[in-house]
Amino acid sequence: MSDTLQIIDESGKKVGKAPRLKRETLLRMYRAIVSTRSFDDRCMKLQRTGRIGFSIPNKGVEATSVGAAAALDAAQDWIAPHYRDFAMMFYLGIDVNGMFDNMFGNADDNAVGRQMPVHFSFRDPVNWLSISSPLGTQIPQAVGVAMAMKQRGEKGIALTTFGDGSTSTLGFHSGLNFAGVFGSPVVFLCQNNQWAISCPSEEQTASESYAIKGEAYGIPGIKVDGNDVLAVYRVVSEAVKRARAGEGPTLIEAVTFRMGGHSTSDDPSRYVEQSEFDAWEKRDPLFRFETWLKSEGHLDDEKIAAIRAETDAEMMAAAKAAEAKPRPKLGTIFSDVWEQMPPHLDAQMNACISHFAERDEAVDEKGEFPL
Repeated sequence: MSDTLQIIDESGKKVGKAPRLKRETLLRMYRAIVSTRSFDDRCMKLQRTGRIGFSIPNKGVEATSVGAAAALDAAQDWIAPHYRDFAMMFYLGIDVNGMFDNMFGNADDNAVGRQMPVHFSFRDPVNWLSISSPLGTQIPQAVGVAMAMKQRGEKGIALTTFGDGSTSTLGFHSGLNFAGVFGSPVVFLCQNNQWAISCPSEEQTASESYAIKGEAYGIPGIKVDGNDVLAVYRVVSEAVKRARAGEGPTLIEAVTFRMGGHSTSDDPSRYVEQSEFDAWEKRDPLFRFETWLKSEGHLDDEKIAAIRAETDAEMMAAAKAAEAKPRPKLGTIFSDVWEQMPPHLDAQMNACISHFAERDEAVDEKGEFPL
């Protein structure tokens, strides 16, 4: 279990057999990583200037997300993600405007402003369950989705992602135990970024790895270099193939490192030594993949500069558009719950709106009070 699959080493040199992927797929993977860096940077600036309240840095873990996303069939598979999987969304083509709508909680936000930033939920172009802050809750949900597809005779699989801290939750145990017993077509992807907020991995588990935990549930466990996007793609592809063929679930541990805080509310310098950051900076998944793509003739410096400029401009434009949109109306607290609102809730909504109107609060032409 100590062996960790690697295809591209820290210097960008190929050390294993690379999967056969089209050039456009490789460049799509690369652009997704770059887009995530641009999105992260824009969100950090927005949060630090008080224009959004919160974000989750993804720098350093993007290869794990992209490699997994590239192994899926978006038309039929489901994803039950955790909150550090932005790169997965960029690879799958989720609209960045919709992502920024959630960051601002505006009127076009899918959650109508009633979720924290980064708690994305989408049905197009992929089945993306809502992100949730409580750890591990998405794991049994993914198993349930997978079992439903299996009972319907569908070929879809469910992928659920989670951090190393989530392996200590009841959801992890329940999900893996149920999936192992019933052969659920689900892939469990543990993004081991070394820290569960300020708790290091060595204080999280006494096991030699997270992957080995699968043995207790009768599930194959695989350990992969999470900063090697090609290696992640390979192991997730194989796990997806097993699940789709009716051979049951797989637990994958992707060894990576978040090169920043747990969130914009966190100061990692309080608990992570600078030497650890320096060591992982040399294993940067973006540099590694970029170097290999250049050696294979898929990228050059001019193309790299163009992609970075394009993604930076895209993020800035989407952020400006989302910030300019109005906030959700007060009435949506009531009206966005029922297909046909019950009379008693309609009366409560009107009373609520009238209450704010009587206080000389601003109302629009429909008499609704903006949040």
